[in-house]
Amino acid sequence: MKRTPRFGEPDPAELARLLPAPGDPELPRDRHRRLEDAFMAHIQRDQSATATEPAPAPGKAPRPVRGRPRRPVLIGVPAALALAGVAVVALTGTGGSGGPGAPAPVAAPVVRIQTGSTVALAATVEHIADAAGREALPTPRPDQFIYVRSEVSSAYTDENLEHDTSRTLVEPLHGREFWQSPDGHKGWLEEPGYQPKGGITLDSDITRDSYDETRALPTEPGALLKKIYARTDHQTDRDQQAFDIIGDIVGEQLVPARTAAALYRAAARIPGVVVVEHSQDAVGRDGIALARLDPGTGERKEWIFDRGTFAYLGSRGVQVGTGQDIRPGTVTERTAILERAVVDKEKQHPATPGKAS
Repeated sequence: MKRTPRFGEPDPAELARLLPAPGDPELPRDRHRRLEDAFMAHIQRDQSATATEPAPAPGKAPRPVRGRPRRPVLIGVPAALALAGVAVVALTGTGGSGGPGAPAPVAAPVVRIQTGSTVALAATVEHIADAAGREALPTPRPDQFIYVRSEVSSAYTDENLEHDTSRTLVEPLHGREFWQSPDGHKGWLEEPGYQPKGGITLDSDITRDSYDETRALPTEPGALLKKIYARTDHQTDRDQQAFDIIGDIVGEQLVPARTAAALYRAAARIPGVVVVEHSQDAVGRDGIALARLDPGTGERKEWIFDRGTFAYLGSRGVQVGTGQDIRPGTVTERTAILERAVVDKEKQHPATPGKAS
């Protein structure tokens, strides 16, 4: 039976009519993946916390867990609706930006948009693939761990519906250390200020893009690209999904040389991929980039390579179109790979600092 509001009590139906119509947001595939990574890490941490950690103090919520750098969208809520007792859920792209105690965000950097071109695409990709194919990389034993050290930063948009304003903020550049077993079942992540002190476990029965899985990929570009497209869906642009899948693999993994070369040659066959002559990674290293504009979000994903050695440096996201109400030129994501190595134990650091490769 429908309850009639008492005199002076807000009518829920009337309040509902005041709210904007619900949208139908679509997350890009990489955002889905990062959300899934964070969710799995959160599950694993909750399971271990139940057994080994004391309950949080009253009034203190557990610090949120995240998987990879991500760009959330925080939706502000008019105070009047909150006071009226309307339940409000914050909608985010892939979770919040850190938790209590996280460094304060700052205004996102804005850069001049470089025009991409396909003129030098074939030659550039061959230089990159050739360099990757000649890279002398260690082969991890099943009992060892792949170690990747990087600097990362992600932007997010804070929207205030009450005042009809928005601003794009960015996390301060910060360190990230990632360990993963070759089979992908065991892992650890440390990201001070954005993860609980000491890091979080990434142990999981579910693996994705592990070293073993990556090593098993075809090394013929056409067959490899077919395999990549088989992982896409029809929820967003499939070409962008394929580009993002390859970007995820080369971004934070130790990729065997022949496989890496094949991945770059496969990426060159994806429609819309261009060369951007100047791009900068998270620590300011200038390089040449392979890039693609996401038609759904207006964000261009850039993989950055040293213009002399063609070694992978990192990645950058730049808002090129007008999607998501973000100013064109806004840097939405930055990473810089500083070191990749093989170590004997989880949470162990390389004895001698190595180079990123």
